[in-house]
Amino acid sequence: MVKKTEKILIRGANWIGDAVVTVPAIRSIRQAFPKAYISLLTRPWVAEIFKEDPAINEIILYNENFKGLAGRLKLAKILRQKKFDSAILLQNAFDAALIAWLAKIPEIIGYKRDCRSFLLTKAIPVTKDVLEQHQVYYYLRLLESAGIKTARAQPYIYIKDEERQWARNLLCSSLPGHRLPLIGINPGATYGSAKRWLPERFAEVIKRIINEINGRVVIFGSPPEVEIANEIMKSVRSASMDKGLRITDYGQRIVMMSGKTSLRELAALISECDALITNDSGPMHMASALFIPTVAIFGSTNKETTGPFGQGHKIITKGLPCSPCMKRECPEGHLECMTEITADEVFSALKEMPLQGKAVFLDRDGTVIEDRNYLNSFDELVIFPDAKDSMQRLREQGFKLIGITNQSGIARKIVDEDFIIKSNAYLKDKLGIDDFFYCPHHPDEHCPCRKPEPMLALMAKIKHGINLKASYVIGDKESDVLLAKKVGATGILLSPDLLSENTSASHIARNLNDAVEWIVERENIPD
Repeated sequence: MVKKTEKILIRGANWIGDAVVTVPAIRSIRQAFPKAYISLLTRPWVAEIFKEDPAINEIILYNENFKGLAGRLKLAKILRQKKFDSAILLQNAFDAALIAWLAKIPEIIGYKRDCRSFLLTKAIPVTKDVLEQHQVYYYLRLLESAGIKTARAQPYIYIKDEERQWARNLLCSSLPGHRLPLIGINPGATYGSAKRWLPERFAEVIKRIINEINGRVVIFGSPPEVEIANEIMKSVRSASMDKGLRITDYGQRIVMMSGKTSLRELAALISECDALITNDSGPMHMASALFIPTVAIFGSTNKETTGPFGQGHKIITKGLPCSPCMKRECPEGHLECMTEITADEVFSALKEMPLQGKAVFLDRDGTVIEDRNYLNSFDELVIFPDAKDSMQRLREQGFKLIGITNQSGIARKIVDEDFIIKSNAYLKDKLGIDDFFYCPHHPDEHCPCRKPEPMLALMAKIKHGINLKASYVIGDKESDVLLAKKVGATGILLSPDLLSENTSASHIARNLNDAVEWIVERENIPD
């Protein structure tokens, strides 16, 4: 990068799934240049993915006003007036390089593709191993090759609290039983029919979700995919008179949202699901960036490079000799890569996902151990006297015990990260805590893993099969309570003074033992 990098233009990808998998690269640019003003040039239909992302200062819409040569010249003039120092092209097209060149941006970095290398000041070769990796790493490798240090490779979509609450209110008013499994169904895929599983098989899976796991279903899709959703619903309703089924009125367990949501609303609704069943599509990538366990159905496309990223997902594919062909329509005329995938395979994959475990998420300093203000020594680590018995009582109630702690002292260079790792391991051993997750970042980084942002709780959910709606968060700070609110869990604030104002807690406890007592009583109230 040039020495003076005060203003950076990022040219974003054009499609929803591609946009989602660029998030780690954008986050890396922000971490490498924390004081830079970063603008994202992107298409309007993907812009909402980045709307709340703190890594971006400005979103510039590449809309219909900039069509044709005249439009591109107009856009280049606008960009030129902004005086960018560098442009990083995450989009591969010639057009991205041309606009940056016309804008007279001094440094233009991008992959050497689409005959555009003469427009780039740093053209990065595309090697075979890059193309064989997941697309998340494809974009990160571009930065690494340009000398930019990359950050954690996990896509993440920021959702506002009011967006989460809108989704919960809609689902609660539309579907009974907020603690019953909620499974999202995404039967569309814009790439073509070679990526779309059969509607009647989606219908069969929906019936089994309702009858066999007592679940609820929300069907997603864009406006052009409403017809597919209607076909599924028609097939489901035709079975409403089947004999021997536990539930025959399927309408009470299904909400149709196909064609009814903006991209932000879609993200908020997906974030409330316990799992998603989907074709290879943009919503599939959104689900993985929201830490929703996903059953992904793959036909013509490559599961290695475009599959759901991260842990907890299952990919169903037949591995035929002709796939992945990467074609929109089946060149063989049979579409066997899709037709050979059965409803039983997909439903079995869903059932294998542990979706209904429950957990108590515990803050560390001030909750299970004394808060010594940036604890950095075992000599000062003091476990609260009631902690061991409290943990035992929670385990007897069937809870997983998960520690989640902010440790900004690591970023401030006053706490050794190795000590945090060892002390967490010590607490796991002494107290029987199942797992610990910690955020090492400074608050100014606005990372997605610092409480009250829910990324660490979502990671624990995926890893341990936790139903967050049946779980609790205990902590001595309002950030712990707000974490609970974000993930739909019940928040308990530890406060010896029992002050109730200015808190979102469902309960205020004097100490850890009091909090556990309240949980045990609540769990044993008959439904």
